[in-house]
Amino acid sequence: MGFRMPPANKTKRGSNSLLWDLLTFDRLVTGPVIHFIYWAGLGVVVLFGFGVVGAAVGLALKEPGFASLLLALPVMVAGLLVASAMVLLWRAFCEFYVAIFRISEDLRALRQTSDADHALLRARRETPPQI
Repeated sequence: MGFRMPPANKTKRGSNSLLWDLLTFDRLVTGPVIHFIYWAGLGVVVLFGFGVVGAAVGLALKEPGFASLLLALPVMVAGLLVASAMVLLWRAFCEFYVAIFRISEDLRALRQTSDADHALLRARRETPPQI
């Protein structure tokens, strides 16, 4: 667990604060959007997995005999392995984007803290010493 910067002071703007934050890019909506995209992508991969199983069953039922069953089994196993790899790659892809945007938020917080520190140092230098 890493060190977290305190949140920046935000002024209340009333009931349209969320709308104002979205219009001025004070609040990024990419996090929730990426979560939605992640779940939608997982749904597509699950549909692909169902399609692979259906294709394997259809291949096995297409022609009677043991040969079609021997062909359908590797098709199903290979398809499910590909679907599993797709789930892992999709997760890594979405985590990459989440990490990029978290880095952006952390850099923004560091910049605000740094600007406040520099303003404080400037104010101390400009104040004449008391005798």
